[in-house]
Amino acid sequence: MNAIDVVIPAFNAARYLDEALVSVLSQDHAANRIIVIDDGSTDGTAEAASRFGAPVEITRRDNGGAGAARNTGIARSTAAFVAFLDADDRWIARKLTPQMAVLNADPAIDLVLCLVRAFASPELPEAERAALEAQQPRPFEGWVPGSMLIRRTSFDRVGPFAEDLGVAESVDWFNRARRAGLSYRVIPEVLLERRLHRHNTTRLQAADRRDYLLAAKRNVERVRKDRESDPR
Repeated sequence: MNAIDVVIPAFNAARYLDEALVSVLSQDHAANRIIVIDDGSTDGTAEAASRFGAPVEITRRDNGGAGAARNTGIARSTAAFVAFLDADDRWIARKLTPQMAVLNADPAIDLVLCLVRAFASPELPEAERAALEAQQPRPFEGWVPGSMLIRRTSFDRVGPFAEDLGVAESVDWFNRARRAGLSYRVIPEVLLERRLHRHNTTRLQAADRRDYLLAAKRNVERVRKDRESDPR
């Protein structure tokens, strides 16, 4: 009844994937399945995941981005609840239990979020780590997939992640979730730790800025259509 499938999109994540998987396997609410989507990696990501055995499952696909990888994982999931974790991040050991308690206590709540703490990856030089952590010194409200535990039926009301947005697919999805009227709670506790490293903290490129602008544009268009259909 409280089965949770965990979807982990992974692209060239062999360096950090072990730590992410251990954080899921260490939960006091055990996951039903841990679905790792190897999104066209060339660094041994699938091999790193395969060493764990059940309940970790690996699906390989051509590279299509995080949104497409999460959608592939969702399509394979069968549990009544779904959680997500990026392959370079990690959960606090009791992440799922308080979130499931909230959902069990109130069937009207669709999803539960938590606070997020950023940390600089230990392999970086000390000065670089300090500079990165200074950019996000305090925990923040986690409007990111790795923070979320959601009912599968609620996820389906919103629909899949956009697959044409390279870096803003989660922004687009949460915008659509709000438009769909999903009810949520935020647990005021750090339950997700997001890793800062050189590959995810570079300056935004032009294509990245374009994706965020496109996600914002789509949300404005949805709001406009809603107003046109209900002119009150």
